[in-house]
Amino acid sequence: MSSEAPEVAGTAAKVDELPEHAEGGKYTTPGKEYTRDTRYITTRITADGADGYPVAAGRYRLVAARACPWANRAIIVRRLLGLEDAISLGLPGPTHDARSWTFDLDDGGTDPVLGIERLQDAYFRRFPDYPRGITVPAIVDVPTGAVVTNDFAQMTLDLSTEWTQLHRPGAPDLYPEHLREEIDAVNRKVFAQVNNGVYRCGFAGSQKAYDRAYDRLWSAMDWLEERLTHQRYLVGDTITEADVRLFTTLVRFDAVYHGHFKCNRNRLTEMPALWAYARDLFQTPGFGDTVDFQQIKEHYYVVHTDINPTQIVPKGPDLSGWLTPHGRGALGGRPFGDGTPPGAVRDGERVDPAHTASSMRG
Repeated sequence: MSSEAPEVAGTAAKVDELPEHAEGGKYTTPGKEYTRDTRYITTRITADGADGYPVAAGRYRLVAARACPWANRAIIVRRLLGLEDAISLGLPGPTHDARSWTFDLDDGGTDPVLGIERLQDAYFRRFPDYPRGITVPAIVDVPTGAVVTNDFAQMTLDLSTEWTQLHRPGAPDLYPEHLREEIDAVNRKVFAQVNNGVYRCGFAGSQKAYDRAYDRLWSAMDWLEERLTHQRYLVGDTITEADVRLFTTLVRFDAVYHGHFKCNRNRLTEMPALWAYARDLFQTPGFGDTVDFQQIKEHYYVVHTDINPTQIVPKGPDLSGWLTPHGRGALGGRPFGDGTPPGAVRDGERVDPAHTASSMRG
């Protein structure tokens, strides 16, 4: 089970406790540390349908904004496992208002499968008085139009373990049973100090809160630098769930976290092992081909008006370095284990070429 998402509580979150990928509200509270609300809809889609939602091809739609790191995880895992035919993909735009993520990238501003303009409609279809943020990623039951789950941490684990009958031939095992204890331990540390750590820096409400978050972040980054100096992947010799979870933070680090969130002791490009590791994953099918740098920058700099009230989106940094040689093959390892890489990105799911690393030169 997920270590990041406790069961949903019955009370509404305070505005200043809403998750980063929730809608609206302030993100910082003067004098306080940033606290992420980790109460999600914990309904699961499983092979046995124990929660009332059995695995079934074509029944569900993954709604996942490319801008959001938590949603980016689900997009990557879906692609690595070859679940494109089993679970359709809805892509909200990179910005949202105080109410909801919106489907402004689609014709008429309406999701073509769900027929809704705002993701909140799927939440309200199941929970008319839903009290918390309308978050991505979310999986929606297409026949009813109702949200099933937004528990992003459990969601990707279930895609790996409950959807196996619909995996592509050659799909990798991203959560191998013999490594789960170590993967879970690494994930807990990475979530607390890195994935969420950058937000604790960016949304700190006082100097003391910022200093504490900054020190925790860089302690973990130094730990990762040391660990990845000697091994190609975080756990074992193949790509696992742990790598997916770390990657979506690293790929945003220099583009937004270093400056926007004041995580500026080093750029990622100044940490040899982490930078090479991140490039290795970026150049692996299923990772970099899901990343839209322009949407990422637009989301953070436009939505977080308490940090960036002018909403100016910087032109830099130069991101073309993501395509340079990484040399990580010398450490051994087999990216997909006994499996194979995913095929080409499907029509309609390709990142705009103008938003890729080769085009983002600052």
